[in-house]
Amino acid sequence: MSTQQLRAKLQRVRLLVSDVDGTLTNGALYYGTAGTLWRRFHVHDGLGIQMLQRAGILVAFVSQEQLDIEARARKLGVHHCLSAVRAKDRAVLELVHKNGISLEEVAYIGDDLTDLAAIRIAGVSAAPADAVPEVRRLVDYVCTRPGGYGAVREFCSLILEAQGYLLEELVKQVVEQSLPEP
Repeated sequence: MSTQQLRAKLQRVRLLVSDVDGTLTNGALYYGTAGTLWRRFHVHDGLGIQMLQRAGILVAFVSQEQLDIEARARKLGVHHCLSAVRAKDRAVLELVHKNGISLEEVAYIGDDLTDLAAIRIAGVSAAPADAVPEVRRLVDYVCTRPGGYGAVREFCSLILEAQGYLLEELVKQVVEQSLPEP
Protein backbone atom coordinates (compact mmCIF):
# COMPACT_ATOMS: atom_id res chain seq x y z
CA MET A 1 0.00 0.00 0.00
CA SER A 2 1.33 3.41 -0.90
CA THR A 3 1.73 6.23 1.59
CA GLN A 4 -1.04 8.14 -0.20
CA GLN A 5 -3.44 5.18 0.07
CA LEU A 6 -2.67 4.78 3.77
CA ARG A 7 -3.15 8.51 4.35
CA ALA A 8 -6.54 8.41 2.59
CA LYS A 9 -7.68 5.57 4.87
CA LEU A 10 -6.41 7.35 7.99
CA GLN A 11 -8.28 10.54 7.04
CA ARG A 12 -11.62 8.71 7.34
CA VAL A 13 -11.07 7.35 10.87
CA ARG A 14 -13.75 8.17 13.45
CA LEU A 15 -13.20 5.20 15.78
CA LEU A 16 -10.01 3.51 16.98
CA VAL A 17 -10.45 -0.01 18.35
CA SER A 18 -7.46 -1.38 20.22
CA ASP A 19 -6.70 -4.86 21.44
CA VAL A 20 -5.34 -4.85 25.00
CA ASP A 21 -2.83 -7.64 25.79
CA GLY A 22 0.18 -7.37 23.49
CA THR A 23 -0.99 -4.06 22.02
CA LEU A 24 -1.78 -1.64 24.85
CA THR A 25 0.38 -3.79 27.12
CA ASN A 26 3.60 -5.66 26.43
CA GLY A 27 1.72 -8.95 26.71
CA ALA A 28 3.37 -9.93 30.00
CA LEU A 29 1.11 -10.94 32.87
CA TYR A 30 2.26 -10.35 36.44
CA TYR A 31 0.70 -12.33 39.30
CA GLY A 32 1.02 -11.32 42.95
CA THR A 33 1.22 -13.85 45.76
CA ALA A 34 -2.53 -13.50 46.36
CA GLY A 35 -3.22 -14.23 42.69
CA THR A 36 -3.76 -10.59 41.79
CA LEU A 37 -3.13 -9.98 38.10
CA TRP A 38 -1.25 -6.85 37.05
CA ARG A 39 -0.80 -5.35 33.60
CA ARG A 40 1.58 -2.61 32.56
CA PHE A 41 0.43 0.28 30.35
CA HIS A 42 2.59 2.97 28.75
CA VAL A 43 1.82 6.66 29.33
CA HIS A 44 2.68 7.50 25.71
CA ASP A 45 -0.20 5.32 24.54
CA GLY A 46 -2.48 7.02 27.06
CA LEU A 47 -1.68 10.50 25.79
CA GLY A 48 -2.18 9.37 22.18
CA ILE A 49 -5.63 8.07 23.11
CA GLN A 50 -6.49 11.34 24.86
CA MET A 51 -5.36 13.34 21.82
CA LEU A 52 -7.59 11.22 19.55
CA GLN A 53 -10.55 11.85 21.81
CA ARG A 54 -9.79 15.56 21.91
CA ALA A 55 -9.95 15.50 18.11
CA GLY A 56 -13.41 13.89 18.33
CA ILE A 57 -12.32 10.35 17.48
CA LEU A 58 -13.93 7.59 19.55
CA VAL A 59 -11.77 4.93 21.21
CA ALA A 60 -12.64 1.39 22.27
CA PHE A 61 -10.68 -1.33 24.06
CA VAL A 62 -11.50 -4.91 23.06
CA SER A 63 -10.07 -8.06 24.63
CA GLN A 64 -10.84 -11.76 24.58
CA GLU A 65 -9.63 -12.02 28.16
CA GLN A 66 -11.90 -11.41 31.12
CA LEU A 67 -9.98 -8.34 32.17
CA ASP A 68 -10.34 -5.63 34.70
CA ILE A 69 -9.27 -2.86 32.34
CA GLU A 70 -12.09 -0.53 33.22
CA ALA A 71 -9.86 1.45 35.60
CA ARG A 72 -7.45 2.30 32.79
CA ALA A 73 -10.33 3.05 30.42
CA ARG A 74 -11.94 5.37 32.99
CA LYS A 75 -8.67 7.18 33.61
CA LEU A 76 -8.37 7.88 29.87
CA GLY A 77 -12.05 8.65 29.33
CA VAL A 78 -12.59 5.61 27.10
CA HIS A 79 -16.30 4.72 27.18
CA HIS A 80 -16.19 1.50 25.15
CA CYS A 81 -14.32 -1.15 27.12
CA LEU A 82 -15.21 -4.69 26.07
CA SER A 83 -13.70 -7.76 27.73
CA ALA A 84 -14.38 -11.49 27.37
CA VAL A 85 -15.10 -10.89 23.68
CA ARG A 86 -15.19 -14.15 21.72
CA ALA A 87 -15.32 -12.61 18.24
CA LYS A 88 -13.62 -9.24 17.92
CA ASP A 89 -15.05 -8.69 14.43
CA ARG A 90 -18.57 -8.90 15.87
CA ALA A 91 -17.59 -6.46 18.60
CA VAL A 92 -16.35 -4.03 15.93
CA LEU A 93 -19.61 -4.42 14.01
CA GLU A 94 -21.59 -3.68 17.19
CA LEU A 95 -19.50 -0.56 17.85
CA VAL A 96 -20.05 0.60 14.27
CA HIS A 97 -23.81 0.12 14.59
CA LYS A 98 -23.98 1.71 18.05
CA ASN A 99 -22.03 4.79 16.95
CA GLY A 100 -23.61 5.25 13.52
CA ILE A 101 -20.39 4.99 11.54
CA SER A 102 -19.16 2.77 8.70
CA LEU A 103 -16.46 0.11 8.76
CA GLU A 104 -14.33 2.37 6.53
CA GLU A 105 -14.21 4.80 9.47
CA VAL A 106 -12.76 2.19 11.85
CA ALA A 107 -9.06 1.88 12.67
CA TYR A 108 -8.05 -1.35 14.39
CA ILE A 109 -4.74 -2.20 16.06
CA GLY A 110 -3.93 -5.70 17.27
CA ASP A 111 -1.06 -8.13 17.61
CA ASP A 112 -2.22 -11.74 17.47
CA LEU A 113 -4.26 -14.28 15.55
CA THR A 114 -7.38 -13.45 17.58
CA ASP A 115 -7.30 -9.98 15.96
CA LEU A 116 -7.28 -11.16 12.33
CA ALA A 117 -11.06 -11.13 11.76
CA ALA A 118 -11.38 -7.57 13.09
CA ILE A 119 -8.34 -6.45 11.09
CA ARG A 120 -9.93 -7.81 7.91
CA ILE A 121 -13.11 -5.73 8.29
CA ALA A 122 -11.63 -2.47 9.59
CA GLY A 123 -11.14 0.44 7.22
CA VAL A 124 -7.49 0.71 8.25
CA SER A 125 -5.38 -1.52 10.46
CA ALA A 126 -2.08 -1.55 12.28
CA ALA A 127 0.04 -3.86 14.40
CA PRO A 128 2.81 -3.36 16.93
CA ALA A 129 6.31 -4.16 15.68
CA ASP A 130 6.33 -7.40 17.68
CA ALA A 131 2.99 -8.72 16.41
CA VAL A 132 2.88 -12.26 15.06
CA PRO A 133 3.93 -12.57 11.39
CA GLU A 134 0.41 -13.41 10.18
CA VAL A 135 -0.87 -10.11 11.56
CA ARG A 136 2.08 -8.05 10.32
CA ARG A 137 1.50 -9.40 6.80
CA LEU A 138 -2.19 -8.43 6.79
CA VAL A 139 -2.26 -4.94 8.31
CA ASP A 140 -1.97 -1.64 6.47
CA TYR A 141 0.74 -0.34 8.82
CA VAL A 142 3.30 -2.02 11.07
CA CYS A 143 4.41 0.27 13.87
CA THR A 144 8.09 0.75 14.62
CA ARG A 145 7.38 0.33 18.34
CA PRO A 146 6.34 -2.90 20.10
CA GLY A 147 3.11 -3.45 22.00
CA GLY A 148 3.01 -1.76 25.39
CA TYR A 149 5.88 0.53 24.42
CA GLY A 150 4.14 3.23 22.39
CA ALA A 151 2.78 1.37 19.34
CA VAL A 152 -0.74 2.66 19.98
CA ARG A 153 0.58 6.22 20.35
CA GLU A 154 2.42 5.87 17.04
CA PHE A 155 -0.79 4.80 15.29
CA CYS A 156 -2.79 7.58 17.00
CA SER A 157 -0.23 10.13 15.80
CA LEU A 158 -0.47 8.82 12.22
CA ILE A 159 -4.26 9.17 12.29
CA LEU A 160 -4.13 12.68 13.71
CA GLU A 161 -1.43 13.89 11.34
CA ALA A 162 -3.32 12.48 8.33
CA GLN A 163 -6.38 14.41 9.50
CA GLY A 164 -4.40 17.64 9.69
CA TYR A 165 -4.05 17.99 13.46
CA LEU A 166 -0.96 19.48 15.06
CA LEU A 167 0.06 17.11 17.83
CA GLU A 168 1.55 19.85 20.00
CA GLU A 169 -1.71 21.80 19.84
CA LEU A 170 -3.75 18.72 20.84
CA VAL A 171 -1.46 18.05 23.80
CA LYS A 172 -1.92 21.64 24.92
CA GLN A 173 -5.70 21.25 24.67
CA VAL A 174 -5.62 17.98 26.61
CA VAL A 175 -3.67 19.65 29.41
CA GLU A 176 -5.85 22.79 29.40
CA GLN A 177 -9.06 20.77 29.51
CA SER A 178 -7.75 18.86 32.55
CA LEU A 179 -8.50 15.49 31.04
CA PRO A 180 -7.23 12.59 33.12
CA GLU A 181 -3.48 12.12 32.98
CA PRO A 182 -2.20 9.22 30.87
